[in-house]
Amino acid sequence: MADPAECSIKVMCRFRPLNEAEILRGDKFIPKFKGDETVVIGQGKPYVFDRVLPPNTTQEQVYNACAKQIVKDVLEGYNGTIFAYGQTSSGKTHTMEGKLHDPQLMGIIPRIAHDIFDHIYSMDENLEFHIKVSYFEIYLDKIRDLLDVSKTNLAVHEDKNRVPYVKGCTERFVSSPEEVMDVIDEGKANRHVAVTNMNEHSSRSHSIFLINIKQENVETEKKLSGKLYLVDLAGSEKVSKTGAEGAVLDEAKNINKSLSALGNVISALAEGTKTHVPYRDSKMTRILQDSLGGNCRTTIVICCSPSVFNEAETKSTLMFGQRCVWSLGTCQWKRLDRL
Repeated sequence: MADPAECSIKVMCRFRPLNEAEILRGDKFIPKFKGDETVVIGQGKPYVFDRVLPPNTTQEQVYNACAKQIVKDVLEGYNGTIFAYGQTSSGKTHTMEGKLHDPQLMGIIPRIAHDIFDHIYSMDENLEFHIKVSYFEIYLDKIRDLLDVSKTNLAVHEDKNRVPYVKGCTERFVSSPEEVMDVIDEGKANRHVAVTNMNEHSSRSHSIFLINIKQENVETEKKLSGKLYLVDLAGSEKVSKTGAEGAVLDEAKNINKSLSALGNVISALAEGTKTHVPYRDSKMTRILQDSLGGNCRTTIVICCSPSVFNEAETKSTLMFGQRCVWSLGTCQWKRLDRL
């Protein structure tokens, strides 16, 4: 695989352990790991990624492999994106959030919060930082602000540099990891409010936590700006297997449509500059346009079940990840020397 230092987009694959229900059912553990980059399902073909993370991988090891370098890049003025993809109960939210206040079990987002401020505390005293965070979800292709539940249908606009952003989304200034955690807790509580007032959809929506970092050297007046999108995608299910009907079926179709749009964007990118890239086919791909288009440091974490019961979904997830490897390995990335 390409040297991570030379590559703008990395695709990682994480397998969770068998859960209690799968163990009680006697499910077979099907992945075979070959080195750090390859996994084989049954007697099938090998799937190769930038890194394969087996079930015994700790949360800290996942963070070091998937996110640590991106934090450094964002503080140097680059944009970054990390997103988790996989079926429901494959470990996406455990990977992205984990247990927020547990030092061992916290996931990528809380570790990033700690890491950003650790870096800031150790940097040049002449640097002045302003850090803002936003938290929103995309449900049935509508953007809902998790920090202001009255904002239920926000729109995607373009800034002066033609970079898409969510207009009107609440922005909170934060000055410590603890304040970041407070914002996450508030957003998660608002998702739970939605569960009681509507359909249960906390895992049926895409959630995006955005960290915006602006810095200025007060001596030289040099300014840098970096954004970090942290995305927990809704589960990629087979409708026939889940027995979905009615409103739940509409949810599933909408999720599959937006994930399909993501796949179509990746396929178009693979075909080169002459191909139209359909970013506007979903709100998700529109928001992530700058990430997938190559002006960004991006990690895609493919989350998989090891159970034979989920073999078809796991293979589908691995194939999505493989498409990302083939499509995105040559994207370029640039620094944003502007505010």
